[in-house]
Amino acid sequence: MRLPLRRRHAAHWRPTTSKFLFLALTSLSSAITFTPAPAANLDFSQLGRVALAGDFSGISLYQFEEQNERPFSTNGSEQLLARMPNGAFAPIVNTDATIQTMCTLEVDGKPLVVIGGNFTSIGAIHSGAMQSPAMALFNPENSEVTPLPGLSGQVNALLCDQERNMVYAGGSFVGANSTNAIAWVDQQWTNLPFAGFNGPVTSITKASNGNIVFGGSFTGLGNATAPSTPDGQVINLSTATISSDSSTSSAGFSDPKNIICKTGGADGAGNTWLLQDNTPGSWSAKFRFGFQPTKLRLYNTRQDGRGTRTWRFTALPINGIMNMTYIDPATGRNASCTNQCPLSNNSSIKFQDFHFVNVIGMNEFRIDISAFYGRGGGLNGIELFADDIFSYAVNDFNEPACAGGEFPSGATTTGPWTVSPSQSSSAEYLTARIAGPVTSSSASVVFTPDIRESGHYSVNLYTPGCLQDNTCLTRGQVKLTGQMTADPTKSEPLDLDLYQTNNFDKYDQIYFGPIDSSSGSFRPRVTMTPLAGQSLSEMTFVAQRVGFTLINSTGGLNGLYEFTPGKPINASDFMSSTFNKLGASFSRGSAVNALATSGDTTYIAGNFTSSSVRNIVAMKGNQPTVQSLDGGLNGEVKSMFLNETSLFVGGLFNGTTDNSVGGLGNVAVYDTSKNSWSPLGAGVNGRVLRVVGMAMNVTSSTPEIVVSVNGDFDQVLAFDNNPAVEVDGFAIWVPSQRNWLQNLDLPVEFVEGTLSTSLLNLDDALSLYAGSLASSVLGTTGAATLGQNVNRFPVNIRPSASSSSSSLSRRDGSLADDNRTGVVTGVFDKGSEPKKRNHTILGGHFTARLADGSTAENLVIIDGNDNDRVFGLGQGISSNSTFVALAVHGDVLFAGGKVTGTVSGAAVNGLITYNLVTKSFNTQPPALSNGTVSSIAPRGNTGDVYVGGSFKSAGSLGCPGVCYYSTSASQWNQVGQNLGGTVNSLMWATDSILLAGGDLAVNNTVSTFLAAYDTTKQAWDSYPGASQLPGPVSVLAMGTSDGKQIWAAGNSADGKVYLSKYDGESTWRSVGQPFEAETDIRGLQVFSLTSSHANSDLINSDEALMLTGSIVLPGFGTASAVLFDGKTFRPYALTNNPGNTAGTLSRIFVENNGFFKKSGGHLPLVFIVLIGLGISLALMLLIVVAGLFLDRLRKKREGYVPAPTSMYDRGSGIQRIPPHELLENLGKGRPGAPQV
Repeated sequence: MRLPLRRRHAAHWRPTTSKFLFLALTSLSSAITFTPAPAANLDFSQLGRVALAGDFSGISLYQFEEQNERPFSTNGSEQLLARMPNGAFAPIVNTDATIQTMCTLEVDGKPLVVIGGNFTSIGAIHSGAMQSPAMALFNPENSEVTPLPGLSGQVNALLCDQERNMVYAGGSFVGANSTNAIAWVDQQWTNLPFAGFNGPVTSITKASNGNIVFGGSFTGLGNATAPSTPDGQVINLSTATISSDSSTSSAGFSDPKNIICKTGGADGAGNTWLLQDNTPGSWSAKFRFGFQPTKLRLYNTRQDGRGTRTWRFTALPINGIMNMTYIDPATGRNASCTNQCPLSNNSSIKFQDFHFVNVIGMNEFRIDISAFYGRGGGLNGIELFADDIFSYAVNDFNEPACAGGEFPSGATTTGPWTVSPSQSSSAEYLTARIAGPVTSSSASVVFTPDIRESGHYSVNLYTPGCLQDNTCLTRGQVKLTGQMTADPTKSEPLDLDLYQTNNFDKYDQIYFGPIDSSSGSFRPRVTMTPLAGQSLSEMTFVAQRVGFTLINSTGGLNGLYEFTPGKPINASDFMSSTFNKLGASFSRGSAVNALATSGDTTYIAGNFTSSSVRNIVAMKGNQPTVQSLDGGLNGEVKSMFLNETSLFVGGLFNGTTDNSVGGLGNVAVYDTSKNSWSPLGAGVNGRVLRVVGMAMNVTSSTPEIVVSVNGDFDQVLAFDNNPAVEVDGFAIWVPSQRNWLQNLDLPVEFVEGTLSTSLLNLDDALSLYAGSLASSVLGTTGAATLGQNVNRFPVNIRPSASSSSSSLSRRDGSLADDNRTGVVTGVFDKGSEPKKRNHTILGGHFTARLADGSTAENLVIIDGNDNDRVFGLGQGISSNSTFVALAVHGDVLFAGGKVTGTVSGAAVNGLITYNLVTKSFNTQPPALSNGTVSSIAPRGNTGDVYVGGSFKSAGSLGCPGVCYYSTSASQWNQVGQNLGGTVNSLMWATDSILLAGGDLAVNNTVSTFLAAYDTTKQAWDSYPGASQLPGPVSVLAMGTSDGKQIWAAGNSADGKVYLSKYDGESTWRSVGQPFEAETDIRGLQVFSLTSSHANSDLINSDEALMLTGSIVLPGFGTASAVLFDGKTFRPYALTNNPGNTAGTLSRIFVENNGFFKKSGGHLPLVFIVLIGLGISLALMLLIVVAGLFLDRLRKKREGYVPAPTSMYDRGSGIQRIPPHELLENLGKGRPGAPQV
């Protein structure tokens, strides 16, 4: 058991210029790092355009290991967040509640981040939670978190004063000897010169004159005080465990419980406890709750001349002997004692009171009797008192009935409560485990305190931590209600919702204001019930205690206080400050919620009115007059964010007080340079609680400042040509576009959740955010193009009204009857020569907004040859339809699914056809009867289109499960006559073998989950080894280009997902059970890779299998697409949806079916050199041959003939020329060269 909080002594206020003793920081941008995920290495080179279809509003490729699809927290816990290099948010620090405020203090030129909130624990992502109530430090250099213990409560505001190297903290807390305001100086909590405030602080700023301005809901300086009649609460001894040492053996006197609830002082058996004769001894009490006693009352015995002479009080478990003060009955003077406290034996003295010098927490104590009167010591009675006013849920801890109080503290309960051990808490508490649906009547506790003095009180609810009882996953929210004054007009009613998801013990201030004392006609009450409507299948509801603290105050303030460091505090001098004077002009009950300083002007906002201002005002320097800002706003301002000359404000208002500007819709911007108000569009339809700045890339690679708006709203209101947009309490305004991010047709990110505060531009590359967010790199709905990154299609798709996470509920393998939403399927249409087209066709269940403001339902066509014009099917098809299969055959689009409607007066069901040239409906095939289409598979270059689903006939033709439509004959035909059942997937394994997966029967006798149709035999048969499959096949994919190996996925009879591959011979090989429950595989596709992985028996080293849907991987969570290399599954794409749900990917579709084609590779250098040498030698040989040929041709042209090879006159037969014939030819000219 943890002892109750006791105040610590703190350093006295002393402004200092010494620095915090922290390690010097280095570059922040390199300190917070994220781990790159392995590259996917998918080869898209042979596929043309590639796209993803699904039900999502945001999508990211998995590029960093810190990415995930987990929804943002809705249990009140928040995180410190930073952006990854791809723009998505990632948590770097976890807390168990809200981070309300942050500031930076530079140490050695680098910022140290100070974090404040209502959390009880904090820890870095990869480390455990550390107890850290309300405050902590974060070092961006090494991501280390340092708790700052010493406060109990919550911190709402921080101001890091770089000039004085200190941090001011304000909120609703106690720490050291201060309440609601304190300073952190030289690594310790330091009391400010004043004792804090008598109400919570919500904002702190530094004015242009260097003074510190506090804003909040206080009316004076001061802190907790004791009631005017102290020691008024009786500590219940009757339920404690009582023991003794050296008790007498005399009957009626040995039981140490004899003296409990005995205040008459009478001696006798059953009334008196005695020690053994002449023996020291002790009396002990052990409690199931902690307390801080202020007074001990002892009744001495005179039984048989006995009595206690001296004693001491030891507090346990700290084992400390307590110092006491008392009035000496002999002298009437104050006296003190420690280990030899005297007790009078005067019979006229009924009891003696001893006051504790130090108020110390304890849950056990011992009274040691060291000396006695007569033959031994003893007591007739004992009482213990405290100042603390508590009402416990466990009635054993409330004031005992024997105390004689007129209105003792107590509690009444309804519901299935049990008492839980205190463990690390300060007291045992009640626990109720409530099965859903959770309602306000499931359980309740009504706390009734013993309020003896009317006054100004702080009321705090104490909640045990959830780690100690292992209930964090089932803790939820509670509603607190109550009335504190007999006249309801004298106080605000208590009506508050709180989380109980704190890891460690905490308290929340639930009320601050006047409380009337208890009387016969009125008692203050606090009622706690579960908050109705929580989405918990089981809720753990806990109740421990409510505390009531009387607040002492100087008065003279009203929500504003200007503190001058170094100047003595003088309450009579309050009105010399223009800030204090401004606050004094506010009406009673006013509150300042936000402060901001720009230059010499301080902006003050909240819930206040005066004769000249309302809810927002500005103070310029020390000028006595204020700037009314057009009279202020006509409703409360909850939050402000100042960016240069733009002051963004949010709250509950719709215009300025002077009506000069209207239509503000709870959020607005004030131009401080032009002194003018402007709306943000038309605003939002509910209260804004926080306005927080963000840095975001919108139209360039350079981040710009945008403004997030959080609150109790569900719609961004329509304005100009922008329709209303449904949101979940979160929207982002982009000042450069003068529009909401949700309206922009730009490749921007998707962000949803809660943002409570931020620190922008800590250095050139780092901003920090606090909140709970889900984000994606690209915000786009239903479909995205895929390459090295994801990009948008030029179409404005909005989810159908029925879109929800319920689309993930199907686990039976049936696709045809699946109520899917978003974009379910898509196809690229290129046409053919000479009718080349460039269409992207998307089908599913959605609404698309067209350029002319009209809408198209469930199927759209994007015409790339017509400036990306988007159009739909026009009239005739029911808006409730869902398209799940698309195929283009020639100029005709075949679109199937859960489709109904009327075309040209004829009813259609399951399938429609649409002419892509004329952009109109064809004469429709006869309707399919009572069923839907799940798959369409055209057969090669024939005119036959095969359709599978859950139908029984096509027109009048019976063809259960599969039919084919002949486009040449314009009629339906049977596909064999021996197949029945429901078909989920069709795939051509070869030109003549069609595969059908589902829940099927062949020849009405053989049940199978996969069947094959041979067009040459016109008959169905069970696929080889299909009996090895554990359930209906829902998805098929080619495993090899020849179709001999295939992949199949589905659900087994027990609901588990399976994934198997047929090896082409006779065996199906399962990948095992790598998926967790709720996995939904909607698509399979083998991709070629640009880089090989390790060999595997299931898949080639240069290929990978992609699974799409909602895949739940152990240790990671859900991913919308994963890659399988034969051994490991790893995420590939992640999606998000509005409403804090993960998205899904239905399938991937491509322009060219070249999944098994490999892109050209690169030869090693040695082979390139050898090939070059070979080519060189060949060229040289060719040149030589060509030279010889040309030389021969030249000689032939010149008349050369081959020399004779035979000698006619060899030997004696030689022929001689006469000399005169030889000589007469010498003078003749040489003939010319031969002519060609």
